[in-house]
Amino acid sequence: MTSGGMNFELTEDQQLIRSTVAELCRKFDDQYWMAKDQAHEFPTEFYDAIAKGGWLGITIPEEYGGHGLGITEATLLAEEVSRSGGAMNAATAIHMSIFGMQPVVVHGSDELKARTLPRIAEGELHVCFGVTEPGAGLDTSRITTFARRDGDHYVVNGRKVWISKAMESEKILLLTRTQRYDEVSKKTDGMTLFLTDLDRAHVDIRPIAKMGRNAVTSNELFIDGLRIPVEDRVGEEGMGFKYLLDGLNPERMLIAAEALGIGRVALDHAVRYAKERVVFDRPIGMNQGVQFPLADSLARLDAAELVLRKATWRYDQGLPCGREANTAKYLCADAGFTAADRALQTHGGMGYAEEYHVARYFREARVMRIAPISQEMILNYLGSHVLGLPRSY
Repeated sequence: MTSGGMNFELTEDQQLIRSTVAELCRKFDDQYWMAKDQAHEFPTEFYDAIAKGGWLGITIPEEYGGHGLGITEATLLAEEVSRSGGAMNAATAIHMSIFGMQPVVVHGSDELKARTLPRIAEGELHVCFGVTEPGAGLDTSRITTFARRDGDHYVVNGRKVWISKAMESEKILLLTRTQRYDEVSKKTDGMTLFLTDLDRAHVDIRPIAKMGRNAVTSNELFIDGLRIPVEDRVGEEGMGFKYLLDGLNPERMLIAAEALGIGRVALDHAVRYAKERVVFDRPIGMNQGVQFPLADSLARLDAAELVLRKATWRYDQGLPCGREANTAKYLCADAGFTAADRALQTHGGMGYAEEYHVARYFREARVMRIAPISQEMILNYLGSHVLGLPRSY
């Protein structure tokens, strides 16, 4: 943004990111993603191509082998990856590497960063994110996975659920309690974050059968006596929740961008089909009953994109962005899902068939209204933090 006022144009570098990533993703078409999804097979070829292009390190500082760019650039990357037809299978394959390491970048020791970030940037190290638990849900303060200090190690026991990519990952960014819930005065105190090896001898990983996005697993983790060296701790003991907060707004922006990408590609498919499909001697796109919902989705995707652009700009300028980040995730998730739903409807019965790919977009767009935070929790945030209404939960 210039001092001369508002500027909605992407810079040349940002446009280059967008076009280069789009071109790279064209090698992986809808057929590729359908095959990976149906085979429940990690998209290794795609992941390797993104890594080889240097894109995994887009926000990792340059001294650790990354590009040190902002969340604006990261969201452009995520949107193009999703928009290529790879949708959430593609996005989730690389999502954690792109921005999930932010708590480590900001709070990790130099030694921990030197040991892990370059390997993440080059794509050789797969990482997953271990926060959610079966008994805690969205109330993170209620996690019970416990890390007990034992000399120069911690010993961890507990359970995690919905851990994407755990099957493929060597390391996990793991949130634990080092003080129990009833021992702390502030409920989010007493939590500690680790970036450590996912030692299969002490962690049982079980994939969850799920509705969609099946090229990348979501897993339940049973942690039994996992020994973690003190060197793998991120920052100070007991500060883990605070460190995680650094990554929450950018994560919401990334998810928003991915939802936007799905909405865009679904809309493209719908428009193409509506022009070609002839019923009652006319293309169905001529009918306002088909045309208007697609036009409405275009307007809603464009509007949601603007809030996302504002959110990422504010974050990159070091300005508060909670309101914008949450609004962007809320509006992009809704606009993306609605566009995918309308694309399916436009295809009629064929929309329900896998060969047209819109059913896959529909399944993957649906999860954006739940993860990483539900639409309802975003309304809670906006209601209490922005509007100042009494907290409802």
